[in-house]
Amino acid sequence: MAYELTGKIKLIQEPMTFNSGFTKREMVVVVEDGKYPQEINLEFVQDKIALLDALEPGQEVTVTFDIRGREYNGRYFNNLQGWKVVTANDESSAPPPDSHYPEPSDFGDDDIPF
Repeated sequence: MAYELTGKIKLIQEPMTFNSGFTKREMVVVVEDGKYPQEINLEFVQDKIALLDALEPGQEVTVTFDIRGREYNGRYFNNLQGWKVVTANDESSAPPPDSHYPEPSDFGDDDIPF
């Protein structure tokens, strides 16, 4: 199941590559949540780390992620694993306009738009 959050990028870490060849990169997004903003850490792994290359702190983004959980030595850990990032000014994130509805400027003074 996919989840989304929208907020401003606080920081983007450098990529980390482990001996096994596994690579990950983390990003912190500040989400306004009432009185107390939340600083959410998301990780991007393997080929998804490239999604962070063109981003900068301060940008407004919507991140799509999955929740991953695992057990290690009797303790349980969760990770938010990002796989899609859309910036606020990315035009591809806006839905296409409905062309079958006329624009308000297409109506005369006597026309009712419904």
